[in-house]
Amino acid sequence: MAVGGAQRERGGPEHGAQDARWRPGHRPRGAGPAWTAALLEGDDAGFFGPGSATWAVIGSPATLVAGIRALLLQTLHPGAMAGVHDWSRYAEDPLGRLDGTVRWVATTTFGDRRAATAAAAAVTRLHGRIRGTYEDASGAERPYSANDPHLLRWVHDAFTEAFLGAHEVFGGAIPGGPDAFVREWAQAGRLMGVDDPPETVAALRAELDGFLAEAKVDDRVRTAVRFLRRPGVPGVTGLLYPVVFAGAVASLDPRVRELLGLRRPWWPAMTATRALLGGLLLFGPDSPSERNARTRIARLEATTGGATSPRPS
Repeated sequence: MAVGGAQRERGGPEHGAQDARWRPGHRPRGAGPAWTAALLEGDDAGFFGPGSATWAVIGSPATLVAGIRALLLQTLHPGAMAGVHDWSRYAEDPLGRLDGTVRWVATTTFGDRRAATAAAAAVTRLHGRIRGTYEDASGAERPYSANDPHLLRWVHDAFTEAFLGAHEVFGGAIPGGPDAFVREWAQAGRLMGVDDPPETVAALRAELDGFLAEAKVDDRVRTAVRFLRRPGVPGVTGLLYPVVFAGAVASLDPRVRELLGLRRPWWPAMTATRALLGGLLLFGPDSPSERNARTRIARLEATTGGATSPRPS
C-alpha cells in the first residue's frame, strides 16, 4: 500500500499521471517527467529547502535503492499487503505505480508548502476507496483501510527507514545527522495524517520493532517479492535494475531479509550498486526536481531580496 499505489487503479489516472508517466528513451537526457515542471512554480522554499537533511537524502541517487527497500519492507504487514493485493495493478502497470510514488515524494520534498500539502491531500483522497479485510499474523480477521492511522504509520515508518537506511549505506553525509532526517521527514508523515510520527532514529527503530512483531509472510508476500525481483522494466533501466535490487536486498536489516526469505547476494552487490549510483552522478549532481526547486527559490529570493529557505533542522 505504498503512497500513490492506487493512482492508476479502479478509476483511472489523476493529476495528468498518464501524460507525465516515466517512459525511458522518450525524453531528452537530464529531463524529468512533465510534472517536475510544476516545481518551478510556488510561493516559498517548501517544508525543507537547500541545506536540509531531507534534500540531502531524497536528492541522493540512493533513493533508487530506497524505493525497492521500502516496497520490500512494506509487504511484511498483512494489512498493507492486503490493500496492495486487493486494489493495486502493480504487476500490470509497474511504471504507473512507480510514477505516483515518485511524484508524491518529489513534490513533498522539493515543492512549495502549498504543493506538498495538495499532494498529500490527493493521495489521501485516492486512499479513501481502499478498504477491505485481512487475516493478521494470529489468524484473526481484521478490517483495513488505506487511511487507517496504524497502517499510515507503518507506511511512513517504512519509507523513513528505507530512505535513511539506503542513504547511510550508499549516500553521503547528512546535514545534522540521521536524527535530523527523521525529524524533518516526520513532516511528510503529518501531512499524510500520521499523529506524532517518530522524530529520532531510536524512536523509529522502536516502532519498526513493534510492527515487525505483526509481520506475516504468505503467498501474497512471496508473489510481491518475486515481482519486485523481476518487474519487467524495459530498456536500459531494466538491464540495470537487477544491480539495484541486489543492493537493496544486501542493505536490508538481516531480520527483514530472513522474514522475506531473501538471501544476501553471493556476488559483491553493494560494490556494484555503489559504482552504478556513482555513475549516475555523471548526469549531474541534482535531479530535475531539485534543479527546478532551486530555480524557484532563486526566483523568489531575487524578487524579495532575501532568503526564502526554511532553516534546516
